[in-house]
Amino acid sequence: MFETEAALAWSAMPYRAPVYAADTSEIGSAESLLGDEDADIFHGIVVKRREDRKLVEIPAVRIKKITAAGVLTDLGSDDVGALQPYREERWYHIGWGGLFRKHPEWDRTSGT
Repeated sequence: MFETEAALAWSAMPYRAPVYAADTSEIGSAESLLGDEDADIFHGIVVKRREDRKLVEIPAVRIKKITAAGVLTDLGSDDVGALQPYREERWYHIGWGGLFRKHPEWDRTSGT
């Protein structure tokens, strides 16, 4: 599935992209990016876990590939339930950009 897909930069990850475990089973959807776009530092993603709809964090080191089709991780089925709950610090959300604000793009939101 992911072998033929072109890799995307972390900041180009599609909003609500499906997120997959290492065995390609779907574990949730990407809700937010964790990182600093100005410094080009990627910390990870916030995922709405499929099994319980809770927001959890997946660190960048566990993400193997980001494509237009989704996000592939190295997580096993046991790892998914043990992911840390999301706590807001610095994240990006989808906004409208482009010359006429017609195209979705990631916007930075400062945390509390």
